Parts: sequence; structure tokens; C-alpha cells
Amino acid sequence: MTDYRQQLSTLRDGIDEIDTQLVDLLARRSALTTKVGEVKAQAGMPVYVPERERSLIESRRQEARQTGVSPDLVEDLLRRIMRESYHTQNNRYRCINPAIGRVVVIGGEGALGSVLVGLFERSDYQVDIVEEPHWQDGRAAEVLKTADVVIVAVPINVTESVIAQLSMLPAHCVLADITSIKAKPLAAMMKVHSGPVVGLHPMFGPDAPGMIKQVVVVCDGRDEAAYAWLLDQMRIWGASIHHSTADEHDQAMAYIQVMRHFNTFVYGQHLREENPDLETLTVFSSPIYRLELAMVGRLFAQAPELYADIIFNNPDNVALLRRFHRRFGLALDMLERGDKRDFIKQFLTAGAWFGSYAKTCLVDSKQLLLKADDGHLLRK
Repeated sequence: MTDYRQQLSTLRDGIDEIDTQLVDLLARRSALTTKVGEVKAQAGMPVYVPERERSLIESRRQEARQTGVSPDLVEDLLRRIMRESYHTQNNRYRCINPAIGRVVVIGGEGALGSVLVGLFERSDYQVDIVEEPHWQDGRAAEVLKTADVVIVAVPINVTESVIAQLSMLPAHCVLADITSIKAKPLAAMMKVHSGPVVGLHPMFGPDAPGMIKQVVVVCDGRDEAAYAWLLDQMRIWGASIHHSTADEHDQAMAYIQVMRHFNTFVYGQHLREENPDLETLTVFSSPIYRLELAMVGRLFAQAPELYADIIFNNPDNVALLRRFHRRFGLALDMLERGDKRDFIKQFLTAGAWFGSYAKTCLVDSKQLLLKADDGHLLRK
């Protein structure tokens, strides 16, 4: 009689042995990538090199095909491993501009401000932090008078008032902000400071470990040559730089941030008033709906002041949201009429507007859904 239990035990022992070898290989790979990071720091090379990553993944995919292993599986594993390795490489960075004597981050103890402080410090810049008490005890004026770079990293609702106090900056000082709106802060900086001015918007949250593979929007203000080194430093940190006008940026943010945040806020409020059981919702949700529900929950786990500032900042946001409200009403009227034909017609029209991007989203989102379906991820 065949002893299946013994067979399974032997096979599982073999799997355990291979898994142990995988852990050892990952440790060896991590040690190598750490050394790679040290070499890059000394040479001033960026942590993230897109061409190298693409070449590596394609080579491993080809090897996977030749050995009968799923190329998608290999790519998925490699991307996860490389994401980890990027973070083992970023302990130190090369200082692009050693002539910079003092970097001041106003709001450097805040969530995103502290990320910037860490990046500058790991690049061997002298960094000073200015917080609200320092304006009263005189420390703010002391450090700002001798600053070479000042970055304003405070909440939106106080950004312009903080900028208005910066008339003491040296003429050569680079003044920048990292607010998620750009037109008003940029105008305020141009008014108060006669030297180099630039508006920055790091397109990531404070939970990101750094700038690797992250986009930083740059809105040029004055004397671009004087802060070109700062953009190069961010590239060393792994950032992708995207230039934009302040108006173009703010118009895009109305769709990317304001509409999504306000819509999520209303949906969350609606759920609260309807009061369904959250655990039941997650149990009955497929991965895509768990992801969507998770994005709603994520909003309400954060500071309401942040989202209030984003949504209430620009009066033009009201008109945009009114148009959305009107279109929602028209869609509801269509539903009440039972007009499926019109629904399908409008669906196809919107799909044509998205074009090939819709197909790309369909393919790429499958990877997200597979991760969301692992274990009890995103279940209550």
C-alpha cells in the first residue's frame, strides 16, 4: 500500500531545503546590492537606473522561458526583490553640491518634511529644522539669514503666511516649497524673495521611504541655473523630474486629488450613514472591491486637515465638483428610466476616450488583484 504521507513528507522536506537556500541567496544578493549602493554613492550615480532594470528583467524572463518557469512569476519576484534592494542601497548618497553650507527645512519635523531632512542628511548636507516655536525664540531668523537652501514643508493653509516671513533670506539662497498646489505658493515666493525660486511637488506620501522611482514635479520660478544642482541631487536620490507650469500642475491636481478625495469623502460618509457591517462587506468583496474599499478606509485613517486644505483651497474646485454632481444626477436619471441602451452608448464613448490606456490598466491591475487576494489581505 502506498504511503502518501511519507511521500508528502519527503517532498516537503525538499521544498523546505530549497526555501532555506532561497533565503540564503537573498541574503547574499542583499550584501551585493549594499556594496553597489556604496559604489554609486561614491560615483554620484543614481540609485534607480531604468535601463538596467529593464535589461535585467528581460534577461531573466528569457531564462525563465528556456527553463519552463513562468516569466511573469520571475518578473514579479524580481521586482519585489529589487524594490527591497533599492532601499538597502540608499544609506548614503553623493553630495552634488558640497559648497552648500546650510539647508533649512521649515516644517522638517512633519511627515514629508522629515523625509527630505533624512535625504539631505544622508547626502552630507548640514540641515537645520525650523518649527513654529523657533519663530518666537529667534532661532528661525538666525538660521534663515545664513541659509543656502530653504524648503517650505508646512501645511497648505499656512504656506503663504510662512513664505511671507522669509524676507531675510540671502540673495543667493534657493527658496522652494513642496506644497501640493503650486500657483499661489510660487507667486508668494517670487514676491518675498529676489533670489532663486522653484516650486516642487513630490508626488508621493510620507509613507514612502524616499524618492526612488517617485515623480517630483518642478515649477520653475527664477534663476533656474542656481537650483539645477538641487534637481540633480533629487535624481541621485532616485527621483524622476517632471517640469510643468504652476497652472498646468494645479489644473491636473483638481482632477487627481480634489475630485478623488471629495468623492471618497462622500462615499465614506454615505457608508457611515447607511451603517453596513464592514466585516461583512470585506468578506463578500472580490479583490478589486477590497482594494477600492481600502482606499476609502485609508483616507479616513489620516489627518482631516490635510484633505480639507486640498479641497477647500481653490474656489474653482466648487465648479468642477458641481459639474460632477450634475453628471451624476444625469446618470441617475438614466438609471431611473431603465435606459440600458443609453448606458452602453455612454460606456463605449468613455471607453473610446480612455483608448489603449484602458487595456493597459486591465493588464496591470491584474498584478495588484493577485496581491490583494493573498491570504486575508485588506480584510477587516
